[in-house]
Amino acid sequence: MKNIKFFYITTSNKKEAERIAKKLLNKKLIACANIISNVNSYFVWKNKVRNSKEIIICGKTTSKNQKKIIQIVKSLHSYSVPCIIFFDIKGGNKDFLKWIKRSVT
Repeated sequence: MKNIKFFYITTSNKKEAERIAKKLLNKKLIACANIISNVNSYFVWKNKVRNSKEIIICGKTTSKNQKKIIQIVKSLHSYSVPCIIFFDIKGGNKDFLKWIKRSVT
């Protein structure tokens, strides 16, 4: 099925993740979101190796909503450079993939 995307976003806390997920759902930009808590993240920031606890938002959408999702997430996010990435979904349960397309505008 064409144009179906899986997205991955990290946030600093659960409240922020919930606020972002609900906003995207209310605007019908995503079909669903999964919030995964208590993730240990390690990264390089300003030339130093750092680590922090983060929350992950994973979800499903369509290609046409990517730009709007990025704009909204950046406007609500506490990070200056938030992780917002998309992956192509190449296959899966066709009924579920059709539901994703029907669920977003």
